[in-house]
Amino acid sequence: MGIGELARRTGVSERSLRYYEQQGLLAAERTPGGQRRYPERAVDRVIRVQELFAAGLCSAKIVELLPCVRDEDGGPSEVATPWLLADLAVERARLDRMIAQLESTREVLDQVIDAAAGAGEVSAAGA
Repeated sequence: MGIGELARRTGVSERSLRYYEQQGLLAAERTPGGQRRYPERAVDRVIRVQELFAAGLCSAKIVELLPCVRDEDGGPSEVATPWLLADLAVERARLDRMIAQLESTREVLDQVIDAAAGAGEVSAAGA
C-alpha cells in the first residue's frame, strides 16, 4: 500500500510516517519510481508506535523496544536487554505518577463541581 493509504488507515499523517521511516520505526520498499510501498503489517506497526509514543516513550527508545515486541503475525521477538528493561521500568513509574496526579486532580474537580452544584441549589432555594 502507498503512504496515503497507510495514513488514512492509521490516522497518522504522511509527514509522521516519513519521520517514522527516517527514525527506523517503519520500513518501506521503493518502487522503481521511488514511491514508498508498505506491507499490510505496517498498519499494526504504526498503531503500536503510536501507542508507545502516547505512553511517553521517545523514538530512540521505541526503536530499541520494537524488536522485543511480538508482531501481530506472531513472528519471533528478541529478548530485551537489562538496560532497556530498566528504562522501561522508569517510564512505567513515571506513568504511575502521572496517573496518580490526574486522579488527584479529578477528585479536586469533583469537589468543585459538587460545591458549585450545592451553591446553585442554595441560591435557587433562597430566591
